Amino acid sequence: MSRTATFAATLAALYAAHEVGDHWVQTHTQACTKGGRGDQQRAGQLACARHVATLTATKAAVLAITAVVTKTRLPLGRTLLALGLDATSHYAIDRRWTLAAFADRTGKASFYQLGQPRPGRDDNPSLGTGAYALDQAAHTACLWVAALIIASGQELLPDGTT
Repeated sequence: MSRTATFAATLAALYAAHEVGDHWVQTHTQACTKGGRGDQQRAGQLACARHVATLTATKAAVLAITAVVTKTRLPLGRTLLALGLDATSHYAIDRRWTLAAFADRTGKASFYQLGQPRPGRDDNPSLGTGAYALDQAAHTACLWVAALIIASGQELLPDGTT
């Protein structure tokens, strides 16, 4: 398989695994707790770490299945590096205050606040918030980088195959 095909298959696998891991594998408690600050900081850190561990395991499993089905040899070192960098970025993004600070510094604070409950109001929060959109966009960008790292380390035979 060419590097281009490996990149495409790897990115598709990582994206699918991300969706499953972020929405189906993550527990309700992890989702509600992972951003904890102040007296909830330690609980937030642990919840986020547990979420990232199960998410990364999901990505590793989906990558392995994809490699078998597509008969692609993924470079172990680069695959582990990519999964490690993705896990680290996912943890940083999912602690929430980091993404909020980044949105503020890049002029996206108003977008980040879209759909969130207003102070003093009993608004109904939904998945359709600006924070969620920026969260998923940041994760997708990191998945793209991870796929590039994996595909760039693939050794090609003289005929361009692996």
